[in-house]
Amino acid sequence: MNPTDLTLLGHSENRLPASPDEAQLETFDNCRPGRRFWITLDCPEFSSLCPVTGQPDTAHIVIRYIPAERCVETKSLKFYLASFRNTPAFNEVVVNRILDDLVEALDPTELTVSGKFGARGGIQLTCEAKHPEG
Repeated sequence: MNPTDLTLLGHSENRLPASPDEAQLETFDNCRPGRRFWITLDCPEFSSLCPVTGQPDTAHIVIRYIPAERCVETKSLKFYLASFRNTPAFNEVVVNRILDDLVEALDPTELTVSGKFGARGGIQLTCEAKHPEG
């Protein structure tokens, strides 16, 4: 994708997508294909909904990846992650969904998604999913 093809960056009038299914992860060409380097994206204010109680779940999501040909555009990632706010899903489902969607959009060399969720009932849950599996 050419940088001029990005639809969210530089446009403040865009509304947040209602769900991850509606969200679009935009990408751009890796400036250094063939070089192994890590990109870390930190989202300390993630939220979704508990599918049983309907109560909000909060998390600190960290995405780390080694790009191949494509990199994710961060404003589209912000909108994508925000689209989970009204989405009922278990924490493990959320982390694996983020991984799957990013792998589909980027086809990265390596990718790890970690979610450290707020404590519920005195138990704090952290879930981590990796690509490739191994």
